Amino acid sequence: MKFETEYIEKLANILADTGLTEISLEDGEQAITLRKDVIVTSAPQTVAVPAPTAGAAPVAPQPTANESAAPVKKGTPITSPMVGTFYKSPSPDAEPFVTVGKSVSQGDVVCIVEAMKMMNEIEAEISGKIVEICVEDGQPVEFGQVLMYVE
Repeated sequence: MKFETEYIEKLANILADTGLTEISLEDGEQAITLRKDVIVTSAPQTVAVPAPTAGAAPVAPQPTANESAAPVKKGTPITSPMVGTFYKSPSPDAEPFVTVGKSVSQGDVVCIVEAMKMMNEIEAEISGKIVEICVEDGQPVEFGQVLMYVE
């Protein structure tokens, strides 16, 4: 039996579409191995930094993510109740439900999150003014991700 080109292409597609990194087949007289390149990241390396010379001005340490400044109050967040795709309007050619600066009342639809081909209207939980929209139209969103802030 000879491995046909179509058969090899099907195996390559299976390799590309799955988490497999290698497929090996043997048929008595012949053998074939298909291997996917795997990128291996190395551990972080330590870099030596020379000590400052006399006369050099001391540099203040930069705050890290854990040492952020006092949090800025943006208002009450409206979060995504599900994983899906964010849409700011009911259709591509329609006006957005809300824009920054627009006032909303509790229960007003502020956006849509599409999940599993279902369009889910997201409503404002409080009345107020939209102060920030945190995601772009058509962007994937996660459960609990902040979509916008109401003040």
